[in-house]
Amino acid sequence: MLSAKSLFQEILDNDESFRLFCSIAASGESQGGWENARIAALVPASERALVPKITRHGADEDKHGRIFNALMKKRGLTPVAVPDETDYTMLLETSGIGLAHDKLKRDEPLTVQDIVTYLAHSRVTEQRAAEQMDLLRKHFADHPDIGRAVRMISNDEDNHLAYCHEELLRLAHAGHGRAIQHTLRESALAEIRVYRDVSLAVMTHMGRILGWPRAKSAVLAAGIHALYAWERLAGWRRMVSLTMPERRDALGGPATTAPEFA
Repeated sequence: MLSAKSLFQEILDNDESFRLFCSIAASGESQGGWENARIAALVPASERALVPKITRHGADEDKHGRIFNALMKKRGLTPVAVPDETDYTMLLETSGIGLAHDKLKRDEPLTVQDIVTYLAHSRVTEQRAAEQMDLLRKHFADHPDIGRAVRMISNDEDNHLAYCHEELLRLAHAGHGRAIQHTLRESALAEIRVYRDVSLAVMTHMGRILGWPRAKSAVLAAGIHALYAWERLAGWRRMVSLTMPERRDALGGPATTAPEFA
């Protein structure tokens, strides 16, 4: 019987599939770390209070990248090149979602609207990350090899999502509500399309590595398309709602360090 737990266990048990999974995850997290570091350096004067939080967000993402690399190293594995079609962060940027890297590479201060764009994009992508890590935590929180990493990353992603909610609500109260809702909707609809495409690409690579029969791949592809159809119809709305989180000032303190896995 196919289930999220059985599929990930299959990926976890094979060195090549685990190496690809961790390489994709590490690359995305490291990219997020760079983006947040550049945004922190370019925050406009009126939003300088956000700098420590954006900096911590980036530090957390860098930490996650190091954790995934450490998990590979523990098994004697080295990272592999990430196939372009599985590069979630690159494909989102190509879709025009978030702040363009060309903008972040320039030493020009961002605008408040840029900060709205950054936070709205983060609110959508952190929703996805928090849900994925929650699923892994549900099934693998006590796993002897990856359990500690799963718990730490999941807690961080929950903090990131709470931070986005709180800061977007603050900006909405400051008069940016219409821009926030427009950007959230645009980001959510693009994200679910990119997530579908990346999921299909990752499934294809994993199927090749693990030797999945055609019928199994077809069932998994149908499930990915069904999820996209639901998200396109109604599921995207969970990515655009804003509620004051229970975790207030979730990124108000220093980032935690990555644990040793050797």
